[in-house]
Amino acid sequence: MVQNILDRELDCLSPEGVQALPLYAVRAAEQEQLWASLEPSAARFAQASGFAARTGELVLLPGGQGISGAVLGLGDDRSPWPFGDLAARLPEGSAWRLIPGDFDAELAALAFCLGAYRYPAFKPPKRAPARLVLQPTEKAAIEARVVWMVRDLVNAPANLLGPSELADAALGLAARYGARAERIEGPTLAAEFPAVAAVGAGSARPPVVVRLHWDSPKAPADAPLVSLCGKGVCFDSGGYDLKPSAAMLRMKKDMGGAATVMGLARLIMEAELPVRLALRIACVENSVSGHAMRPMDVLHTRAGISVEVGNTDAEGRLLLADLLAEACEEKPWLLLDCATLTGAARVALGPDLPALFCNDDAWAEALIAAGRAVHDPLWRLPLWFGYDSWLESSIAHMNNISEKTHAGAIVAALFLQRFVARDVRWAHIDLYAWNDQPRAGRPEGGEAQAMRAIFSALSARLAEAPQKAAK
Repeated sequence: MVQNILDRELDCLSPEGVQALPLYAVRAAEQEQLWASLEPSAARFAQASGFAARTGELVLLPGGQGISGAVLGLGDDRSPWPFGDLAARLPEGSAWRLIPGDFDAELAALAFCLGAYRYPAFKPPKRAPARLVLQPTEKAAIEARVVWMVRDLVNAPANLLGPSELADAALGLAARYGARAERIEGPTLAAEFPAVAAVGAGSARPPVVVRLHWDSPKAPADAPLVSLCGKGVCFDSGGYDLKPSAAMLRMKKDMGGAATVMGLARLIMEAELPVRLALRIACVENSVSGHAMRPMDVLHTRAGISVEVGNTDAEGRLLLADLLAEACEEKPWLLLDCATLTGAARVALGPDLPALFCNDDAWAEALIAAGRAVHDPLWRLPLWFGYDSWLESSIAHMNNISEKTHAGAIVAALFLQRFVARDVRWAHIDLYAWNDQPRAGRPEGGEAQAMRAIFSALSARLAEAPQKAAK
């Protein structure tokens, strides 16, 4: 299964040299120019069909051999998503090439590929997708392949993707790119990551931490260190603070943060960005048993900070506490974590906007700007210190929750901040990792939220100031 996730090919792409039909994408003001460039009979057919370049409007053009091309309306939509359902709307198995126009061709190709995604492990697709002629080494194809990997990981059912299997996927990724990787479990994990061990103790499937290091062949030995941490809860029952059954229905996706940083690491290594890379994921299952942590237990952490368990369903922050503490020991240039951490972030921002918390304004602005540019949005929430005292405990250094019902996402971020060194630039992304309903380019199921935004921001910051990056 792991090998399939890493090797799955994009069946929506055709190699160069294949005879492909032209796909025109136009706005209302461009119609007359397009009609003048087409065969008169094809132009008259499109006009007679009532085509008005409305967003998502599609018309197939007739020709001597049947179909001679297609025209897609863009309306006023500047996003790539009008291209996102074409793999299913254009004739099955047909091959197409995008004709340049008033749109970002790279993002359009990416949206085409993202919309062609299906999770095929148990149920074959109803039809083959239409295909786009695109070099497999082009950025759109590379990014689409990584998004497919992340989606496959999140969509995999928990009985097939447990802590060990998620760890295997990370180790397979390391082997693919020549990274150094360690699988940490058993007594070693309990000693080095005590909070991770406590969270995973309730499951018959033991917890695993994977630690990966990679040095870019394009970077010197003192290149900036980018450190990534991910929450990998392969299924979250809530523990003794058991979730209601309805709230468990999507809890296979609680490893979405780990999948996202794995995808981000793959993009970084594929592009050979001039950095040193560290990746840490905590792979666990939060279950109920005689060995599970209980409410009001006090846990040790790697940082030496004791934590009272106010709620066993607030387990993700316990995992990240140990990962962030170890990551800070290496003094990274940038530390970033991703996690499906709180329902409060979804209440505040909904499913489409991951919440960004950041202790560095320049990085926060760069991430938000990049998300806007690549249509992978983020929204910043504050690390409001006024709520920090809400985490106080009478018997431990801190509690893992607040007794107050307000600002849950902020309180969770403040919890994590206590495990981040003051001199480390840090960003925390609280994401949903899921599409609740199908939309163009975004099928229902697992999603790689914020990954492309982070990669774009990181690439831009390195390109702008390569000499200052290590400072």
